[in-house]
Amino acid sequence: MNLEDIRKQLDVIDAQMVELYEKRMALCADVAAYKIENGKQVLDRTRESEKLAKVRELAHNELNKQCVEELFEHIMSMSRKLQYRMLAESGNMIKLPFIGHDILPMDNAKVVYQGSEGAYSQLACLTYFGEDVNCFHVETFRDAMDALEEGRADYAVLPIENSTAGIVNEVYDLLMEYENYIVGEQIIKIEHCLMANEGTRKEDIKTVYSHPQSLMQCRRYLQQYDWQQVSMKNNAFAAKKVADDKDSTQAAIAGAHAAKIYGLHIIESGVNQSETNSTRFVILTNQKIYKKDATKISIMFELPHKSGSLYHVLSHFIYNNLNMTKIESRPLEGRNWEYRFFIDFEGNLADSAVKNALRGLRDETRSMKILGNY
Repeated sequence: MNLEDIRKQLDVIDAQMVELYEKRMALCADVAAYKIENGKQVLDRTRESEKLAKVRELAHNELNKQCVEELFEHIMSMSRKLQYRMLAESGNMIKLPFIGHDILPMDNAKVVYQGSEGAYSQLACLTYFGEDVNCFHVETFRDAMDALEEGRADYAVLPIENSTAGIVNEVYDLLMEYENYIVGEQIIKIEHCLMANEGTRKEDIKTVYSHPQSLMQCRRYLQQYDWQQVSMKNNAFAAKKVADDKDSTQAAIAGAHAAKIYGLHIIESGVNQSETNSTRFVILTNQKIYKKDATKISIMFELPHKSGSLYHVLSHFIYNNLNMTKIESRPLEGRNWEYRFFIDFEGNLADSAVKNALRGLRDETRSMKILGNY
């Protein structure tokens, strides 16, 4: 046969496959109606495993067995999505334990941030809540989460991602560990400045203090000078040390906010090589609340260590026309080569498409947690 004849036969087979697919989905709708009436779960893992084993045996070589199994995994995935949609249309919507608010409750709110006065976290706090906010600082990210959990703070401000350095792994892990939820975010442009006590000249400097990540971000600038670089816990601590020591041979790299707090003179601004360096901070609370006009949802889930499991879970976003904006993974402690996934996507917890997707994710993952809508 020539190519044109082969393509004509393929067209005939494809038309038959579409007709059979539609007949199958009509029967799947009957299955969904039965499950709705009898209160049965959509996902029946035992039935699906048995079905996949049977269709594999119908194929005549190993390659076809593998491909047929993959094909039917897709077909059964589409069947489940149809059933989830029919559940929603029947009024059997997933119930989410989050309460929507027109505005977040902030009267007399107390806010905690990690670091010290002059840190970028404090700047994020003041930018989001206003200059008059009642805030305090703690030493570690875990201290901030504890302050929320124990009721010593109503909100916490923590960094979760930097545009050049990537995610803050510890904060992601703590989001899983604590029952605290994201209700907002604040992006702060990171502009590092070289600062010292009044009267210090650049030629006087012998030692520069800063956070190791900030020193790295200013590597090109620092390579010009024969200065000793000393790592500090954070930039604000570096600025405070220089201010306290009053040593004209010392300088710090930190934000302009730190210079203002500790009375230091900015010798040069913008010493980091990236002009687009920004840090995203999340606003957390221990209440399951969200603003009714929120447009972004963050979730976490774990998957069985099985080929294709992530692929099939992500299909719920495609089917419900939801735009996924971010995916990150973290290894599960004590379970080699297994991961916890963190996903951001556009939507609101009141949207039917979001509820439909979350129902599918809840049923088809090992565990799932909504981290917040903001």
